[in-house]
Amino acid sequence: MTYPERPAPVELHHPTPITPAALTPAPLAPVQPGHVPTVASIVLPDGRVVTGYALEPAKPEPVATKPPVSRAAVNVALGGVGFLAVCGGLLLLTSFIAALTALVAQLIILAAVIFGGWIAVQVFSASGHSGGTTVNIRKAVIKRNHFHG
Repeated sequence: MTYPERPAPVELHHPTPITPAALTPAPLAPVQPGHVPTVASIVLPDGRVVTGYALEPAKPEPVATKPPVSRAAVNVALGGVGFLAVCGGLLLLTSFIAALTALVAQLIILAAVIFGGWIAVQVFSASGHSGGTTVNIRKAVIKRNHFHG
């Protein structure tokens, strides 16, 4: 792969200034008789003179003044906001207390069920006890035969 030794020369174009004689005169705009705009001329650094109408900065529309809010109205509004915040907090507090109460009630019921089950297991279990209700059928038959026999 070969590269050219030198790039092709670049041709530069310079703008041609327009002379004032070559300009066509602009059509005249109708002007109100009572107001004639001022004409301003500016000399550029290269010596040319630019002439034109001076533009006045746009004036913003006057802002309607707002009546001042009384200090009492501000205090009443802030008090209302504070009251609403307290009411919301109390509502959340009562909801929290109700949920906590339900949790404690469920824990008590769970403990009662577990304790009751433990008691039932202790009462009904036959772990080596010979209570009065336990009947050995074989001995009863022998006793019956013995007494009646």
